[in-house]
Amino acid sequence: MAVAKVIELTASSKVSVEDAVKTGLKKCAESVKNIQGAWISETKVVTSADGSVTEWRVNLRVTFVVE
Repeated sequence: MAVAKVIELTASSKVSVEDAVKTGLKKCAESVKNIQGAWISETKVVTSADGSVTEWRVNLRVTFVVE
């Protein structure tokens, strides 16, 4: 029987939501083993004064199997 754990993390990118997710998962994988999946629980943006998006932020819930 496997036991899974879920952790939350926040990642950002100046490029896109997809890049923020990839960056967050890559950094997480440096210290967390057996990552099985993730889902975006929130998406946020930072804007400039004219309303342009300057940064994408995502809150991720990452699932991994506990050894």
